[in-house]
Amino acid sequence: MADDLLRLVKARRQELGLSFHSLAAASVDVESGAVVSKGWLYRLETGAPVIAPSAEVLAALAVGLRLELARLQEAAAAQFFGLRLPWEASGEAAEWLAALEVLPDGQRRALLDLVQVMAKDR
Repeated sequence: MADDLLRLVKARRQELGLSFHSLAAASVDVESGAVVSKGWLYRLETGAPVIAPSAEVLAALAVGLRLELARLQEAAAAQFFGLRLPWEASGEAAEWLAALEVLPDGQRRALLDLVQVMAKDR
């Protein structure tokens, strides 16, 4: 089984410096009232069996991790159901485009040149 959601949650939780308890406390979807339990988070990150999260739980987790919901949905779909989007349709690609949009033209061009050089090395 893939561990896409496990890796995403663990990396982001550590990046934010959150404990399981503090992440669980911050993970509340105000629309549905869904919450994420610290036990579920712990089991997810340690690779123990967990039930696939509902859409509402993913929304709550997105709040706690301060991530786009689409990134969590994609990771959960890959981990629990083996579904993968092509990269260009992914939330990660959308984040790249949003970040590029705010760069001045010269920086965008320089970044494109760098990526093209790196791609030739593959």
